[in-house]
Amino acid sequence: MNAAEPVVVVHGLWMQGPVMGLLARRLGGEGFAAYTWSYPTLRRSLSENAERFARHCMTLAAPRVHIVAHSMGGLVALRMLERHRELRCGRLLLLGTPYGDSFAARRLARFPGGTALLGRSIAEWLDGPRPLPRGDTEIGIIAGTRGCGLGRLVAPDLPRPNDGAVTLRETAVPGVTERIELDVGHTGMLLSRAVARQCAAFLRHGRFAA
Repeated sequence: MNAAEPVVVVHGLWMQGPVMGLLARRLGGEGFAAYTWSYPTLRRSLSENAERFARHCMTLAAPRVHIVAHSMGGLVALRMLERHRELRCGRLLLLGTPYGDSFAARRLARFPGGTALLGRSIAEWLDGPRPLPRGDTEIGIIAGTRGCGLGRLVAPDLPRPNDGAVTLRETAVPGVTERIELDVGHTGMLLSRAVARQCAAFLRHGRFAA
């Protein structure tokens, strides 16, 4: 990728852009034009957030963008790319993104008030078809295997291996071959130097470091 091309770093459920700040700064230290983007994770549907993200990307004065997305942020990015074929995304990194399903989310939905805590975006994803990856976008997956996190509180029987919120099986995306598993938890991956290093490697070369 061209170092001048923007790298948009996107957060997950119950978060805001600043929580991704450390990862964005580390990518900046590697020479990338990285910055965070925020969206409302609860009150907007996945489609609405995807449209907001698309409008943001359209304002960027760049031939293409690259995206590093954590958890639900990856779902927003995938929905955006599905609906806006005109947007060019060179490389997309999914960090602990529950593409296939979410055991923890479905378990939380059974609790009183659980549906409200999950918000409209997750509900739309779980109830709808999954978008297939676009052939013009390189996708890399970083999945965690350290099974400690909030997901274990609502789903102590979360299938292993997992990152404490998302299982390895849930992170699988059809047709994606660039994938790495690291000893990090779901939220801890945002603070991990190893994750930042692998993000930089994939953004630079389209593959993870050995």
